[in-house]
Order: sequence, then C-alpha cells, then structure tokens
Amino acid sequence: MSKITRALLSVTDKTGLLDFAKRLNAQGVELVSTGGTAKMLRDGGLSVSDISDLTGFPEMLDGRVKTLHPKVHGGILHIRSNAEHVAAVNEHAIQPIDMVVVNLYAFEKTASRPGVKLAEIVENIDIGGPSMVRSAAKNYQDVAIVTDAADYAAIADEMEANGGSLSLPTKWRLAKAAFATTAAYDTAIANALEKLPEPDGTHEQPATFEDVLPKALRLNLSLKGTLRYGENPHQKAAVYTDGTDKGIANAKQLQGKELSFNNLVDLDACWDLASEFTEPAVAIIKHTNPCGVATGDTVADAYRNALAADPISAFGGVIGINREVGADAAEEIARLFVEAIVAPKFTAEAVEVFARKKNLRLIEIDPAPARIALKQISGGMLLQDADRGSLADVELKVVTRRQPTPEELTALKFAWTVCKYVKSNAIVYARTHERHGQSVGIGAGQMSRVDAAKFGAQKAVLPLTGTVAASDAFFPFADGLETVAQAGATAIIQPGGSVRDNEVIEAADKLGIAMIFTGMRHFRHG
Repeated sequence: MSKITRALLSVTDKTGLLDFAKRLNAQGVELVSTGGTAKMLRDGGLSVSDISDLTGFPEMLDGRVKTLHPKVHGGILHIRSNAEHVAAVNEHAIQPIDMVVVNLYAFEKTASRPGVKLAEIVENIDIGGPSMVRSAAKNYQDVAIVTDAADYAAIADEMEANGGSLSLPTKWRLAKAAFATTAAYDTAIANALEKLPEPDGTHEQPATFEDVLPKALRLNLSLKGTLRYGENPHQKAAVYTDGTDKGIANAKQLQGKELSFNNLVDLDACWDLASEFTEPAVAIIKHTNPCGVATGDTVADAYRNALAADPISAFGGVIGINREVGADAAEEIARLFVEAIVAPKFTAEAVEVFARKKNLRLIEIDPAPARIALKQISGGMLLQDADRGSLADVELKVVTRRQPTPEELTALKFAWTVCKYVKSNAIVYARTHERHGQSVGIGAGQMSRVDAAKFGAQKAVLPLTGTVAASDAFFPFADGLETVAQAGATAIIQPGGSVRDNEVIEAADKLGIAMIFTGMRHFRHG
C-alpha cells in the first residue's frame, strides 16, 4: 500500500469529478489542476493549486503547453525506491505526484461530425493528456492513473478504508486500463486522418471506396456493457461503443428490461429500414427480417398498415419508427406484445402510455448512418462499404411493353426499398394504400428465388391481386416471374442482368405485366 499525498487533475469530461476531489481532499490529498478543471473545483469550494504554481511556468499557446514540463513528468515518473531518482528530483525541487486523474479531449465526437475541418480535428488531438497518462501508467508502482470516472467511487472507498493508500493490484488494474485508453485514442486519430484524402479536406470530401480502405483495420471501440448472453444462452456477449453517442449502440433506453444481443441486432435492422423513408414509416422486424412495413400520413396510420401485413409474425417483434411517437400511436402499439421500440423521440404522453408495459424496451436514438459493414471469417475480417444504394442513384428502365401505372410505380419503389432489408433470396409483395406503401407478403432467406416468391405469397394476409413485387436479384429463369404473376402481382422491379433477361421480359409481356430493371442488386446474406 502507498499513500496518495498529491493528485494532478485535468479532465475534459468533468462528470463526478467534484465529488471525487472532495473525497480526496478529505484524505489530506493536495490537489493540483489545470484551466477549466481548476475553476470547476474552486467553484465547488475546494482549495486547488494551479499547474503553473507547480511548474513555475505559465500555461501558453492557448493551453497547448501546460503539463509538458519536467516538474510534472519528473514528479510522476521518478521511482520512489530508486535513490538516484529521489536525489535528482530533490536537486531540482520536483514534488512527487502520486495520482493523475485525466480523461482526454472528446476527439471521436469532433472527428465524426460531418463537414468538420482538419484544423478543428487537429486542435482536438490531446498531447499533454496522453503523455501524463503514459507516464503515470509506466510508473504504476508509485502512481495511480485514473482515466475513467466509473472508477472514482471504488478508488475513494479503498483510500478511505486504508488511510489514504491504494494497493499495488489496484494501481496495476488502473495502469492497464490507462494504456488501453491511449491505444484507443491513437487509433481514433489514425482512423480519422486516414479518411481525409487532402490536408485541407473535410469528411464530406468525395473519395472512392478504394481511397478510404484502411491499410490496417483498427477497431476503436470501448466496452459499454456486458449482455446476459448472446444469440443463445450458452454464448457470452457484450456491446461496444464507438464513442460518438450516436446509433443503436449508444441509444438511450427510457424504460424496460435489459436489452439483449438479439434485441440490439433487430433494433439496428428495423431502425435502418424505417430511416429509408422520408414520410412517416414503421418497420416491424422479426429475426432481422421485416414482417410488416408501411408508410402513412401519421405514425399511427403507418403502424396500423404495417401490422395489418402480418399480425401473427409481429407478435414479439421489434419496431422501428422514423418519427417522434405521440400518444395516439402509442395507444395503438401498446395493444400488441413487442420486445422493443426505437424512434428518434417519444412524447411525454407516449412514454406514459408505454409505462403500463414495464418490460417493453423503449429506445430513443440519435441517428448514425452505417458507413462500413464488417464480417468476421476464420483467419480475418471482411470489410465492405455499407449498402446505402437507393433508387435515387440509378436510372430506372422499363423493359416491358406495358408501362407501370403511377400507382404501381409508387408501390414498386416502396417494395424495392423494403427488399433491400430482407435476407436473400428475397421477394417482397407490396401495394399502395391511400397513396402510401404497404408490404403485403415477404419471402425471405430462401435457397430458390421461386421458393421465395411462393413463400412471400403464402405469408400474405391481405389480398395479393393487384400488388407489385420486388426481387433483390435478377430472375435467372422465367419461372420466378411467373410465380409472382400467378400470385396476383401486376408489376415487378428487379436488377436485371441475367443471361436470360430476354426470356424473362418475354414472359412478362405475355402475362401483360410491367417490369422495371434497376441495374442495382441488394443481396443481404447476413
């Protein structure tokens, strides 16, 4: 055990720091601090020495130089059991620093902001902080390095129980966490700068995918929390955050049971699908596949239409909504048993309605569009650009004699969007309902496209006559198209590109249905 007599505190995130500093002060620890941290502690009633009092040198260059000084790093790095080290610090009047409390500039949040300039990114690269963290962690036998506010209470408890001292195992644990912190920080910097093709560029600057493929795949994610288990009870699982406070991993849970691995996967899928639409949209997901999707004038209208598509499968599902949810929609949704609901906002009245269902997980999200997709394979990882392709990116080509009607075209575009989120092979039947899109039957994850067409028709609760259909990839033979037409669809949208496209077009013309080629495929293998 070694006693803590002097602590240097310099943090960006000041959460919990004042209470921690008061507990240190109560143990007789002298507090030394910098800039805004020192002001906050003084405002809280504590006596604090400025870093310039310790170094005898003022902060300069807009705060870029304040802790980079021998009297800081000598105070941290000297080994207390080394007589030569002790003599050296005594000769230069260097005072020991026994604890360093540091967290770093919020680099990830700045670097991830769209359009952020390189100058601002560079200005948010912390220099003094990581240097102090590494110095303290290197000399962990004598110095406690604290980089996580979650550790404050336990450290203070141990000191209070041991006369102001901390054990070597505690300091070793803190040192390991500190080195992980600086490693993650450097990774974040390298990843952000690699995305900028020019020194004066921004994150909005266009670049080909090949230009931004990293030469080394550096994952910079922090443990947010463990999960009860993975996809199945015998699998361990956890969720990690990218530090941006955006997306499903960082969403705010308003109520309900702990989120499971499967909940998070489904929430991500239904949120992405609902987010594809500009009008109010609701996506009901089961095992990552949509079972009911619709748009409407209001969230309540969209929900009713989505549920009507497959009310049986919707039971126990997860719902994504792209608008604020009010009381009227909440009353409708609360009648169904669902695992979780994600939306950008819930009104206070909606939260009150859902509060009757205590186990229902209610999630508010700050959107974060996916940029890359990762897949682990044995011996490595696969990386690809996220599938952000939409019909706005392609020129639709009507390849049949019959043109789709305006109503069919609306339904086709809707079906194509939904199809993008259905596991391959995928067929989606859809229709327009009061000018808005509504799924009717979804055939997902079949080994044969004909089977996907048959399964989608079998799943339909609403009438199929007069619907349209979307296929995530081309029809290799005419039989898939014929199956869709026999089910009642009058128009089809598909990528095209088969060597038998002419046979498929000929079959469509014989059946009198309209067909559009997109030239874009939407395979979704998992």
